[in-house]
Amino acid sequence: MKHFEPALPRRRFLSGACGTAALMLAGGVPSLAAALFAPEARAAGREMSSEEVSRAFERFADTRRMDPELGAWLGDRAIQEIDPYRAFDNVWNVGIRWVSAWAIRTSEGVILIDTLHEPFAERLLANLAAVGVGREEIRYVLMTHGHFDHVGGYERLLKVLPNARFGMSERGWAEAKHHAGEGRFRIPRIDMVLRDGDPVTLGQTTVTVLETPGHTWGTCSYMYPVFLAGERHTGVTIGGQGLNAMDDPKQLAAYIASMKRLGSDELGIDVDLTAHPFSTGLTELIPAVRSWKPGSAHPLVSRPEYLGRLDRLIRRAEGYVKR
Repeated sequence: MKHFEPALPRRRFLSGACGTAALMLAGGVPSLAAALFAPEARAAGREMSSEEVSRAFERFADTRRMDPELGAWLGDRAIQEIDPYRAFDNVWNVGIRWVSAWAIRTSEGVILIDTLHEPFAERLLANLAAVGVGREEIRYVLMTHGHFDHVGGYERLLKVLPNARFGMSERGWAEAKHHAGEGRFRIPRIDMVLRDGDPVTLGQTTVTVLETPGHTWGTCSYMYPVFLAGERHTGVTIGGQGLNAMDDPKQLAAYIASMKRLGSDELGIDVDLTAHPFSTGLTELIPAVRSWKPGSAHPLVSRPEYLGRLDRLIRRAEGYVKR
């Protein structure tokens, strides 16, 4: 695959987080990354449901202030560090409670989606080891976009994954470089530049790159086969579905077009392997995923539920257009 170092555009990207509804900030207001290092993020947190977390992010977007409870929840390592689990025959979740990282096992190694952020990149490595993935087995790390929670672990992983290539879209790399300038993480170098439709193939598994601008202009989603007792399904990790970093109506229109594309019959996606577990209620489904038995309905396989969620996101975005 081709890769090159793109010229970094001078346009200013807004800071923010990914999720159901996160941060819409500019001009001197702290980013979510900064909020994670605020005093309230060092306090002991309490368990919060996906619905509570989503509502707290919505208040964050509305008020530009971090709820102390949300800050404490995000920063509490005892809450955020969860045991990895097998979601499908070939896919493991090796992330933390609020941000996913997905490991896809192939016949020739492992493809990892997203890097988490510090201080949790070390936990990501421990989770990989816990499910039997050696560092030398990881051949590709595909990053969804340039926000800190998805690329903040890049520098650490770059040092310890000897055989891995790291990929993101051209604008994704530019966004990551911009946000790295805020001082919360570093992007030492640009590696693979991914484009819409690119196949990332390892062994007999192909991950298809889908450029899905909207959450940020550089957002990528990744579509790949998942297997359940040998039965093939089509999964996707959507890079971002929050409306927190909108520059103008054109970006909002791009978001709507991307969500419609992700629901197309042509792609036929029926498994949503979300980048943020709270945004789909995955957190509460983890016990059912862990205990799934062949012959029963799998909690993550449902094209109707997936399409329904996309439809709700589209209608919400269309409401922004009208306003």
